[in-house]
Amino acid sequence: MAVTFDAAGQPDMSAFLRRLDDGRASLDLLVTGARCAGCISKIEREVSGVPGVDSVRLNLSTGRLAVGLADGRVDPARIISALGRLGYPATPFDPGAAVVQRDREGRRLILALAVAGFGAMNAMMFSVPIWAGLFGQELGPATRTLMMWLSAAVGAPCAIFAGMPFFESAWRSLRVGRANMDVPISVGVILTLAISFSETILNGRDAYFDAAVSLLFLLLIGRWLDHMLRARARSAAGDLLALQASTACVVDPLGRERSVPLGQVRPGDVLRVRPGDRIPVDATLEAGEALIDNSLLTGESLPERIAPGQLCRAGGLNTAGLLTLRARARSGDSTLSAIARLVEAGAQSRSRYVRLADRAAALYVPVVHAAAAATFIGGWALGLGPREALIRAVAVLIVTCPCALGLAVPAVQVVASARLFRRGVLVKSGAALERLAEIDHVVFDKTGVLTEGRPALVDASPTIIAMAAPLARASGHPMARAVARAAGDGPLAADVVEHAGLGVEGLIGGRRARLGRAAFVGVPTLRSGETELWFGFETDAKVRLRFSDVLRPDAGRAVEALRARGITVEILSGDQVGAVRAAADGSGIAAWRAGLLPQEKAEAIDRLAADGRKVLMIGDGLNDAAALARAHAAMAPGSALEASQNATDLVFTHDTLMSVVEAIDTARSARRRALENFGFAALYNLVAGPAAMLGFVNPFVAALAMSGSSLVVTLNALQARGGR
Repeated sequence: MAVTFDAAGQPDMSAFLRRLDDGRASLDLLVTGARCAGCISKIEREVSGVPGVDSVRLNLSTGRLAVGLADGRVDPARIISALGRLGYPATPFDPGAAVVQRDREGRRLILALAVAGFGAMNAMMFSVPIWAGLFGQELGPATRTLMMWLSAAVGAPCAIFAGMPFFESAWRSLRVGRANMDVPISVGVILTLAISFSETILNGRDAYFDAAVSLLFLLLIGRWLDHMLRARARSAAGDLLALQASTACVVDPLGRERSVPLGQVRPGDVLRVRPGDRIPVDATLEAGEALIDNSLLTGESLPERIAPGQLCRAGGLNTAGLLTLRARARSGDSTLSAIARLVEAGAQSRSRYVRLADRAAALYVPVVHAAAAATFIGGWALGLGPREALIRAVAVLIVTCPCALGLAVPAVQVVASARLFRRGVLVKSGAALERLAEIDHVVFDKTGVLTEGRPALVDASPTIIAMAAPLARASGHPMARAVARAAGDGPLAADVVEHAGLGVEGLIGGRRARLGRAAFVGVPTLRSGETELWFGFETDAKVRLRFSDVLRPDAGRAVEALRARGITVEILSGDQVGAVRAAADGSGIAAWRAGLLPQEKAEAIDRLAADGRKVLMIGDGLNDAAALARAHAAMAPGSALEASQNATDLVFTHDTLMSVVEAIDTARSARRRALENFGFAALYNLVAGPAAMLGFVNPFVAALAMSGSSLVVTLNALQARGGR
């Protein structure tokens, strides 16, 4: 949507407001430049102060700022102006633009990293002959000056280009009277280059162009790792809404059909839905025999039979004939949209967890600035010349640079993620490992998680299977397919007719047979609490085929392993009571609930969180997506719906629940390594900082020390490969 302008020439943003029925409104903005939990705090605090704003949430992964307005007449331009003053440009949110911006930022970081690496290697080529003078191989003055100029010619332009992400971030922060972690980095690099040029022009002894560009190279590694991890932690809401049809077939009063965009459907409109199409909006069935596959919404594998007058939910798949529906809600108010909003809210709230690096770095800026300023002022006051005092101050900025601090968490995360990848677990968010290490309660969905997610025959006679197979092969019903799999390849029945919601009939060897519900086959009563089909020839006795969703082979072992680690376990399922009880008994889980709707699962997770529990939710259906997004950490099997996978932090691709235990062990090991890295970084700064203040460390040695600290942190991170 293009931006228009009002009479005063200012951009008119009112068209981007989404007005609600109660007079309130909401506004979604794409915010640029937010990188950490501190950015979230500043942005949300500033926007909350705008009159008329009653809620603010920033999703760090997507850059989406969701603003709730108490009055639909609030001018959105005031919010955008407030963000601009804070140093975070904002535009109306467009998912495509968000992806473009993320890709642009990634390309810029990788280019800066490549330039910094090139500059570091080539600047050192000219610096090494100068360093050789430390070992008695002194260069002549002219040669030394030439080497310094060559180092400047390579190192300075590379440092300026590679440092632009830090310089721009620091300038945005300083312009609004604040200082972030990029400020001391920028000051240190700029002063190092300034001193190096001064030394080169005045034929001094030392220049530190190589140190400046090497520093940026190591810092950019950490920034790139963080960017990649955040880019992969995207919201699942868009994937959920993609399940809705993009258009709907509306029938006018004259009976003419026309295709309209989904957003134009209004309550009361008459709709037509053909076989194989999804229900566009929540609607009441008016005509037709409906057999709706709601497995994406409820987790149930069996299609649901809908009678005229009953509700068909948006996202359900029409597996029967032509349906006539009357819309009950707009697309934005449908069941699927409600689940998407829950997922989005959960994904945004998950971004509020402050990473360990952000918490530790909060003290870095004021402490280092104060130490560098005290070094310069104190050194000058104690008799040092301004040049020597400035060199010491720059050494303080460099030697205490947060490179080790910045790598402490990303390095561990990458190593742990690589280890889990080799074990069949995909980690989609770096912060997920931190949260996974904290969990003390695991919630399993049943179908497709504790169980294999497909019906299997129980105690069926091979003779009966062979008799029913010709009809089963002609049906697409999940239980009929299970019969066909058990029988293998073979002939099909003749004159097959499938009756929606009832079963299938046809001729087998010239005799009419039926496979389906008990009443359809001719059995007067149906035992409750069991999943079954009946088969029989027209004049013969009927036989029952029973099915069960088989537990994963290692379900009990995984539950026992979780308990051994002090973790409690329960089941939250949308399936029927009997099936959930059987799965709970088979896996050794005492706490379980059945028949839950998606919202009820999410509410159950919220109640556990309110009780102080750190919940890991493991689910695979769309009905689990909202609960997955609300949980402290979330996992899904590789067979799960894509939208559910995108709502989770981890996906396990191997057909084993022990992958969950493996992921928790690795996450706890990674947390220990991260804390060790923070401890080392703190000890390093306590020693290196005073040494630089006392003049024992010049900028060159400071860069080497800083690089060494980063190497130690990285080597320690590699130990995250180890077990518990």
